[in-house]
Amino acid sequence: MKRISLLISGAVVAVAMASSAMAQEVTLRLHQFLPLQAAIPANAIQPWIDKIEADSNGRIKIEHYPSMQLGGAPPSLYGQAKDGVVDIIWTLMGYTPGRFPTSEAFELPFMTGSSEASSRAFHEYMMENAVEEFADTRPLVFHTHGPGWIHSNKPIASLEDVSGQKLRGPTRVITNLLGKLGATPVGMPVPAVPEALSKGVIDGTVLPFEVTVPLRISELVDNHTGFETNPGLYTATFVLTMNNDSYDRLPDDLKAVIDANSGPDVAAMFGAVMDAADISGRAIADASGNTVTALDDAEKARWMAAAQPVVDEWLVEMEGLGIDGQALIDSAKALIAKYEE
Repeated sequence: MKRISLLISGAVVAVAMASSAMAQEVTLRLHQFLPLQAAIPANAIQPWIDKIEADSNGRIKIEHYPSMQLGGAPPSLYGQAKDGVVDIIWTLMGYTPGRFPTSEAFELPFMTGSSEASSRAFHEYMMENAVEEFADTRPLVFHTHGPGWIHSNKPIASLEDVSGQKLRGPTRVITNLLGKLGATPVGMPVPAVPEALSKGVIDGTVLPFEVTVPLRISELVDNHTGFETNPGLYTATFVLTMNNDSYDRLPDDLKAVIDANSGPDVAAMFGAVMDAADISGRAIADASGNTVTALDDAEKARWMAAAQPVVDEWLVEMEGLGIDGQALIDSAKALIAKYEE
């Protein structure tokens, strides 16, 4: 009888241990560079976190660290994911220049319009053309922002008005574009922009309207210049990606939760958030009494001609890397057209 009792007790303990293991939480740390109230952190990343936690019945917990709270500067984010300093990062891909040359086709001037459409196109494009560039991490979502505008202290109503202005650009492709347009380009991550504007380090910055809201750009400049029709001046590209070991350690059912919350539909959701926030950001600029200038197609043609050397130089660079740049541009344009129909 005593032996039977011991066996029953052991079985109960084993079942309890197995149940505990099944219910065990996995805690993942997500690190990114924008404040929580910005559009993507508030309306895309946090809902994404909430859905994963719900879909996993609480077995996955994701701690969200905004504004580089875990240390480092924005350009260090991808390395943090690669090295396992954190589990997941969201970052602007151009913060690590030269690391993701394939992605730069989407940064070329006058490529995209709607963020929702171009994000779906960009995710598909990257999965088709750039998987090898992400061997160090597991990409979950690729997306873009909406059309970039120039936000400046001095009015810009024509190409000539750009000349000599110190304008901040986010990536090497876009700073090159600003130089070709006649500006003095200044590269810096977006968190540094408000202080640089307030201290006169720069005369203006290129940004989509959505991020002007958390950075209070409409309070720091009086002028906003873009184009009446798409495609816009430029776009930048982003990735939400995960440390390989952090993913591999998950049991299969939790990997399935991560997989179900990755891919082109999620990219489109991130893009839709960007599009909605662009509308809000422009409305704030209008309400503040600032001058919002949408240049017509005749003026746009002049800007496109001035920007063409950016494309030509990029093609030469890609050839030097053994990459067929024109094939990438053709692929990008075809996918953008497919999803903008």
